[in-house]
Amino acid sequence: MNKVFPTLTKSKFVLQSEIDSLISVDKCKYLVKGRSYAAPIGLFAKNDLKNAAKGIDEWVQLDKGNTYVLTNYKWMTVGNSGSTQLYVDFDTLYCSE
Repeated sequence: MNKVFPTLTKSKFVLQSEIDSLISVDKCKYLVKGRSYAAPIGLFAKNDLKNAAKGIDEWVQLDKGNTYVLTNYKWMTVGNSGSTQLYVDFDTLYCSE
């Protein structure tokens, strides 16, 4: 997920393990913590990822940020047909370049 997902977003991706040091040297600041997004169901898992990436980009832009930290993700079964839906949890930040 940490290798493929960032290639699908326009926003900058930061690993959870890096964020504390970026915050401590004032390179990044949190805008919104603990946001959850249920991506629209895609036909395939790759479509779920693309839909989640689009949603994260939209939220980052609405929050006036440029960076996100993916804090959790899970596919959950929905309905009786066995379809799955991707849920992502993330924080929005503004980071200097």
